[in-house]
Amino acid sequence: MCGSEVPASGCDVASEVREAKETHDDGFWMRRALEEAEAAFAEGEVPVGAVVVSGEGIIGQGHNRTEKTGRPFEHAELVALNDAVGGRDRWVLTESRLYVTIEPCVMCVGALLLARVPCVVFGAREPKTGACESVFALQNEPKLDHHMIVIGGVEADRCKELMQRFFESKRGGFGK
Repeated sequence: MCGSEVPASGCDVASEVREAKETHDDGFWMRRALEEAEAAFAEGEVPVGAVVVSGEGIIGQGHNRTEKTGRPFEHAELVALNDAVGGRDRWVLTESRLYVTIEPCVMCVGALLLARVPCVVFGAREPKTGACESVFALQNEPKLDHHMIVIGGVEADRCKELMQRFFESKRGGFGK
């Protein structure tokens, strides 16, 4: 796992498995992302939430806002990345990790690679658009300049249940 500490050089393959520091482990941060996903649900958005963590704290957070803004690129990951770089002098996030409740899509993986995020942790897989494991594994593409470690399945049941609950509410209970 990427654990709770990321060295200045980023998350490298040799240090994939780390001990979590105190209670601030992957599950802790994923639960913060789930809080963002719940906020999206309350706003009628597809309930995906994300947090960007650096050191011992959240430097960016967000949830889906595509319905609210009418913009297809207002995914939770991009909202959180924008929040993370908002007050900084640099757009490079080499000392951070992104936690997101659902496996990122191609657009979001591209943004994560461009922002040099070294480690992404997601909750539930996305079998139709997932670009980390399910459909593609873009973070491993040898032709790209940058790569990242991806860890999936953290709090997966809770993340999946929230998505199911959302879509069941939209169908009015049909199609169960």
